[in-house]
Amino acid sequence: QVQLVESGGGLVQPGGSLRLSCAASGFTLDYYAIAWFRQAPGKEREGVSCIKNSDGSTYHVDSVKGRFTISRDNAKNTVYLQMNSLKPEDTAVYYCAAGNGCDYDLVDYWGKGTLVTVSS
Repeated sequence: QVQLVESGGGLVQPGGSLRLSCAASGFTLDYYAIAWFRQAPGKEREGVSCIKNSDGSTYHVDSVKGRFTISRDNAKNTVYLQMNSLKPEDTAVYYCAAGNGCDYDLVDYWGKGTLVTVSS
């Protein structure tokens, strides 16, 4: 059974850090581009970060550049999102996705999401 399972979300104060994990089962992550999307209440889902399978290049949306880092551990079949200097506007459900590219329309598999709340 193909599954993506996110973990690592929670409540953190502004300026704090969290590391999200995305563990795959039933398929090999390094065959896919892996992206993190997020959806805040009342807003559309947006792409946050992505790591390509072809060359390992990474992409981050402007609002998280310099604060978030995406990485993959092929041996563990897991992708991580290190989030530093968190802001209240980072509050959202974060979803892991695997596909043929970083765009929403290219996603083949979705995780169920993990909630990140940034609040004092």
